[in-house]
Amino acid sequence: MGKFSLRAIKAQKLSPLFPLQKFKYIPEKGCRMSLLKRIESPIDLKKISPEQFPELCQEIRELIIEVISGVGGHLASNLGVVELTVALHYLLNTPQDKIIWDTSNQAYTHKLLTGRREQFHTLRQFGGMSGFCKREESVYDTFNAGHAGTGVSAAVGFVEAREQLEGTQKVVCVLGDGALTSGMTLEGLQHAGDMGRDFVVILNDNQMSISRNVGAISAYLNRTFTGEFYTRFREETSQLLDTIPQIGEPVKRMALRAEELAKGFLLPGLLFEELGFRYVGPIDGHNFEHLLPTLENVLKLKGPTLLHVITKKGLGFEPAMNNPVWFHACSPFDKTTGAPIKKAGHQSYSSIAANTLIRQARKDKRVVVITAAMCEGTGMAEFQKVFPTRLIDVGIAEQHAVTYAAGLAAENMRPVICMYSTFLQRAYDQVVHDVATQNLPVTFCIDRGGLVAEDGTTHHGAFDFAYLRHMPNMVVMAPKDENELQHMVQAGLVHDGPTAVRYPRGSSLGVALDSEPIPLEIGQGELLVEGQDVGILAIGVTVSEAMKAAEQLKNEGISVSVVNARFVKPLDKDLIREVAKNVKCLITVEEGCRMGGFGSAVLEFLSEEECWDLPTKVLGLPDWYIEQGPQELLREKYGLTADGIYDQAKALYDRVSLQAILR
Repeated sequence: MGKFSLRAIKAQKLSPLFPLQKFKYIPEKGCRMSLLKRIESPIDLKKISPEQFPELCQEIRELIIEVISGVGGHLASNLGVVELTVALHYLLNTPQDKIIWDTSNQAYTHKLLTGRREQFHTLRQFGGMSGFCKREESVYDTFNAGHAGTGVSAAVGFVEAREQLEGTQKVVCVLGDGALTSGMTLEGLQHAGDMGRDFVVILNDNQMSISRNVGAISAYLNRTFTGEFYTRFREETSQLLDTIPQIGEPVKRMALRAEELAKGFLLPGLLFEELGFRYVGPIDGHNFEHLLPTLENVLKLKGPTLLHVITKKGLGFEPAMNNPVWFHACSPFDKTTGAPIKKAGHQSYSSIAANTLIRQARKDKRVVVITAAMCEGTGMAEFQKVFPTRLIDVGIAEQHAVTYAAGLAAENMRPVICMYSTFLQRAYDQVVHDVATQNLPVTFCIDRGGLVAEDGTTHHGAFDFAYLRHMPNMVVMAPKDENELQHMVQAGLVHDGPTAVRYPRGSSLGVALDSEPIPLEIGQGELLVEGQDVGILAIGVTVSEAMKAAEQLKNEGISVSVVNARFVKPLDKDLIREVAKNVKCLITVEEGCRMGGFGSAVLEFLSEEECWDLPTKVLGLPDWYIEQGPQELLREKYGLTADGIYDQAKALYDRVSLQAILR
């Protein structure tokens, strides 16, 4: 452990240019930065001989492993694209030439080569570097991305802008093979193929199902197919045949068929050719002898071209190669053994949801679970072990997942979609059009609701309350703890209409679980504490903090009512009305955007009730994209801890009391 695996490299038939015995990670000796320290921008990379690139790549891997072992992050994918990234920045003239990283969670080497080496230790930390590309961070970060499938469409936009503005820059999109399951990727590819303009897509394929096509022969053939001599010869031959009456066109068609037949036997690129791309590959993405000349030729080609590159996820760190799923987005780990550095905590909300679904699936064969390439992340791997045929992973295809569930529900099934909040927003129209308008019994288990820490802006689940609650027929709920979560999941399964159960990332509170989940009555909140001075209406994870704040207020002689709202929609109007009549001021608390969320729903209800003289304050996330950082730190910053709720409630109550005195 802690070393590069010669056995794993040979098993995948990769052919490193450099001697394998030199390719090892030695954590106890620290990171040798002799080459990497010389690179402040891609200009400096061009001053290094390609013969030194293997040594540079080793240094890059060492630094990535060193940092990610301490802060967590996307390790496996980044270790797999080191050589590819070096080759791109060596051959391109960035930032004039554009590299668009689809998802961009594999851009760590890109950051190291573009002037951010000294800040790399701040990766994914509050106030530090983003774990994704960020235009605000560097001119080399061409396009912000945190969701897969956006890269090709964005890159096609760059290509069109270049043509409209008569530019000459090259545009390259680096696309993970997983993103091919995204319909948006296919939409972008078909548009690019139809445009026919100069554009390169690099398919970074870290699945080894086509490893037989990787090696010297394949690399040689593709260098031949893409070399300047061959390209010029083919074009000149085509022009010559066009001038020959009667026989020219048939002969040309025969030549093209012969070429495609040869490529068809050797190359798995028919799909891309049919979409209008010239297909090149597959080639070994870790062998500079193959990678550099092929990529150099590809960058000279006219029209849309797809270069298929085979890489190994986690290359350079044996634990990551052996377990690429966990090391895709890992927490801190021991850099020698790869073992996770576990923090003490209770069972996660994700596992509570999974266990509840397992219990109910045993009782009802109509229950099936759907996820979009997030089986492990949503905790549904346990469900899959018990019901392997009733866990359906559709890949990175959230829109399809929702409409697929609607089809199941229309045939009397009870589908449950388990998805991160930030990813469900990609399927907004399908939730509206295919589920809600038909009032179909689809249950949405929305994981990572609220603040999700180090992944930052593109991954916080800030908007789900707002984008779900305005849909007719939709029920939206959030539990105060894990026991309530299991009851809400059960409520969704028995409700004859669409329901959404939204819960946070991380460990639960550790409360005792009832022996059986009992469905909650839809739209019924819970009065936890009754008082006459301040009313606090809280939902989800903020309920426990509201209870602590109420205790602090009580210690100062302020009487507080605390409501566990449970439901964003439908609101428990009777309960809210009763509390509003009996207190001097009211505060709503949610870990979601204030605009359009739970607090907005309460204000709308108070307006309907013509309750205009009750001072009310809405606590939640502000109208900007929240930065990365630990959950507790962000909750403190945005006033969603017990102290923050106390401060706001006390200030509001003091103002109300002062106004009463002044009257």
